[in-house]
Amino acid sequence: MLRTNVSDWTPGALWRTDMQLTEVEAAFRIHNSELSIRPICQRHETRVLAHIPVCCLADVRWKTLEPWQSRAGLGNSPRIILQEPGAINRTDVVLPTAAAPQRDLRLRCVVRPDRAQAALLDRRGRRLPERLRRRFA
Repeated sequence: MLRTNVSDWTPGALWRTDMQLTEVEAAFRIHNSELSIRPICQRHETRVLAHIPVCCLADVRWKTLEPWQSRAGLGNSPRIILQEPGAINRTDVVLPTAAAPQRDLRLRCVVRPDRAQAALLDRRGRRLPERLRRRFA
């Protein structure tokens, strides 16, 4: 049940307005918790005005990722999209050589991604290399 002091709204308009308010409150909760965007203390008005679009863009990006992630079957929290690629590991396979001088042969390999990581990589059109090459300066 909704109560209001506005008398010229239809019940449907009142309900839509209340749902918009709920979405705005959820966006502020996302800003504070998931995106870690906190109120800022700036002394220059231009910096404050620059912070507002950054917050809005972060919110738009978050809201864009939610339905995409849901359709892809990857859950409903974009936090997963941000964390999963960072969880892809690499490992070194060390093989001792028999010839003198005795040295180790190191092969740097990428561990196979799990289902969620593989789905994210596939949707982005990315492919992990089988082995990582060492870059020499």
